[in-house]
Amino acid sequence: MSRYTITVSGTVTRQIRSDPDAVIGYDPPLRTYFLQAFPHQETDEPALWLGTRDRPFESLEDLRHAAISHGYDFMELPPELAAMLVDDKAAASARPERDGILGQLLKHLDQPK
Repeated sequence: MSRYTITVSGTVTRQIRSDPDAVIGYDPPLRTYFLQAFPHQETDEPALWLGTRDRPFESLEDLRHAAISHGYDFMELPPELAAMLVDDKAAASARPERDGILGQLLKHLDQPK
């Protein structure tokens, strides 16, 4: 799993706030980009945590649109960082698909209810 620090801003609580220690990356087992920001003071669970299911964000643009729809946005990624994230995804694409029992379970859990 790749993890890079970026800045995320949000206005969810009607206050503009910023998290300079937010994390963006690529999760090979879930085959998705992810974003985590604004950790809770006591639980350390992020207020924003996108990319926790199988393949929801196959592009960085998809991830950014999802963040915006939740009231957050992240800084424009430097070209080097964007390239590293794309490379992380490409390297992970060589991994075999999850066809076994675990793969079936994850697909089942991702089904809308």
